[in-house]
Amino acid sequence: MSDLYVESWGDGTPVVLVHGSLATGAEEWEAQRPLADMGFRLIVLDRRGYGQSPAADGEDFLVDADDIAELMGDGAHLVGHSYGGLGVMFAAARRPEATKSLTLLEAPAFAIAPDHPEVRALVDGVREMWNSDLPDAEWVVNFLKAVGSDPDEFPPEFLAAAVPLVPVFRRGRAVWDADLPLAALAAASFPKLVVSGGHNAGFDAMCDELAERIGGARATIEGAGHEIQFTGEPINDALLALWRTRG
Repeated sequence: MSDLYVESWGDGTPVVLVHGSLATGAEEWEAQRPLADMGFRLIVLDRRGYGQSPAADGEDFLVDADDIAELMGDGAHLVGHSYGGLGVMFAAARRPEATKSLTLLEAPAFAIAPDHPEVRALVDGVREMWNSDLPDAEWVVNFLKAVGSDPDEFPPEFLAAAVPLVPVFRRGRAVWDADLPLAALAAASFPKLVVSGGHNAGFDAMCDELAERIGGARATIEGAGHEIQFTGEPINDALLALWRTRG
């Protein structure tokens, strides 16, 4: 893992935190830093193509899964936000014996409920935005709106940092190409939690279906749209409750 940039916060039971698109690990998980003082070692990576990790033509959840599986060591809790949730699903399916728990924050499992009207509307909106021919600075604002975030609530420096990441995102392995390992996850005995932000009916329905398909608990934590981790204490309390069931 010498070529992957990883920060480690705290000591204790390992937790791998995997960020989504258009951001870096430290940016996305800053509100989780207090958990490092509660008996957990937070392993915060920059996925390939992001931050201080090696450059990549495009992000790839299968490559992410390889990195995450190695970072797990002898065992770790896994938390993935958005695109990062795809990588943790594949890593958990590959190494169920080393997975202490799995938490998915609006991971884009877009293919699992194609006939649900609200999921279909969400996917259609994201696809339309994805294919739009706009300058990167305008594209990133419109994309964030399409997935339920409010760019007006983000610090200007956050948006400025996201613009150069647009090509990595758009050239990556598309989320609708994911053949998710749902059966393997359902068969695994570790606890699972699927969380939505209560801001979009399509994401809520998708998360309902995903939780049912993998045998996971289901929670809605409102207040930060798609960026559920930004809620801080509410999501941290849910994570602690889950982690403490498995050490």
